[in-house]
Amino acid sequence: MNPSRRTFLKIAGLSLLGMGMQPALEARGEDELRRLTPNPQRLVGKRWAMVIDTKKFKTEGDYQRCIQACHRTHNVPEIGNPKKEVKWIRAENYEHAFSGQPSAHLPENIRKGPYLVLCNHCGNPPCVRVCPTKATFKRKDGIVMMDMHRCIGCRYCMVACPYGARSFNWVDPRPFIRETNPEFPTRAKGVVEKCNFCWERLALGLMPACVEASDGALIFGDLEDPDSGVRKILRSHFTIRRKPELGTEPNIYYVL
Repeated sequence: MNPSRRTFLKIAGLSLLGMGMQPALEARGEDELRRLTPNPQRLVGKRWAMVIDTKKFKTEGDYQRCIQACHRTHNVPEIGNPKKEVKWIRAENYEHAFSGQPSAHLPENIRKGPYLVLCNHCGNPPCVRVCPTKATFKRKDGIVMMDMHRCIGCRYCMVACPYGARSFNWVDPRPFIRETNPEFPTRAKGVVEKCNFCWERLALGLMPACVEASDGALIFGDLEDPDSGVRKILRSHFTIRRKPELGTEPNIYYVL
């Protein structure tokens, strides 16, 4: 074949290939642009915090709604074995939730609880300091995150966390998910996971799933904003935190 003809056919073929791929590349570029462009309705804060008004939990169903909303949203499995259970948010009695604080002469309803406990998204998180791969890290807005792709399963973060807020996937969690939420990724065996303050919902302008389900018992907002809901509650109610003496600066407050 004549070299000049071969060159012409090669150029023509590449041109046709490029024309055929262009719509797909443009569509992919638009998808990437949408993914990377911040939602103008997103919720923005300098230091996210939560207040749990325990007085508004009257029945077991009240706090179970919060737990189930969180777990459905984030594909948390229901394994059924307490030793292998994965929990982002759970209910505990006073002694477990506030160990180290006086409980001998508390009213019966306060002593028995239950109290919702979750990651405290500490201002000074020990889990972040010990993670060798930076799989757990703190965002500028105070949310302590978990990158399951970088987690090597060493569980140093679980040892460092004084709140027992992290769970390890001893088995493949996917078969134990009742109904998968396609909007949130599932995890694999051998990684640690925990509450993420619903950062993916905040990015869409939505409140955390547990807050929406709580019927006003959970208040979420920016601790640095004096007009936020959490600041208003903290000004008007006495609150306690879990193990504040450790210097972790927990950002979950409880109204008793």
